[in-house]
Amino acid sequence: QVQLVESGGDLAQAGGSLRLSCAVSGRTVSNFHMGWFRQAPGKEREFVARTPWSGYNNYADSVRGRFSISRDNAKNMVYLQMNSLRPEDTAVYYCAADAYGRGTYDYWGQGTQVTVSS
Repeated sequence: QVQLVESGGDLAQAGGSLRLSCAVSGRTVSNFHMGWFRQAPGKEREFVARTPWSGYNNYADSVRGRFSISRDNAKNMVYLQMNSLRPEDTAVYYCAADAYGRGTYDYWGQGTQVTVSS
């Protein structure tokens, strides 16, 4: 059974940084395309960043140049480094795994709260 567990969410000041972690168990993360999504109160869940098992990472326009997604296959971990945080980055952040390369995400974590104060 595949499980994803996020951590690292916290309260941060605008302009600050946080690093989110996603621990994957049940299968090796090197076989997955991995993504981060977020959902702010009253809004739809939105794509943030994606790291394929091979190839280039991609980002939402709203975070490009500020956030960076990475993975450590040896540790079965995925990370989201968030710099130059803005109040509009406040949301619950979710890690997700596309296990079959279909462009849909098959496994999701429970989310971690990020709050950015102005």
